[in-house]
Amino acid sequence: MSAVTDLWNAIHAIITSGDWITLGILVVVAIALAFFSDGLASLASSTLGALVVFVLALFARAAITSSGKDIGTLAQADWHSLMLVPLQTVLAYAIIMAVVIAVVSAIKSALGR
Repeated sequence: MSAVTDLWNAIHAIITSGDWITLGILVVVAIALAFFSDGLASLASSTLGALVVFVLALFARAAITSSGKDIGTLAQADWHSLMLVPLQTVLAYAIIMAVVIAVVSAIKSALGR
């Protein structure tokens, strides 16, 4: 039960973080992928795609906000940072993405009928 509690705490920490731009990127990416998905049947692949697009969007944000840094150095530093992210955090982001995609996809299919 401790693993579930730790996972819930990780999800809660992500949602209540003070970085509103990252949360906005997360929501926009999840909603966009929900509109491109075929419904709940492709939830797993949509979630994986959303995570990839989310990481690329965060890299683009870092590249835009870095003042005069070499983009190759920035990419290498971000890659090393990505490799150090705990699996629990990645799973928490995946659960958040999956829930948002599922809710938007369900609303989309309900309104489409």
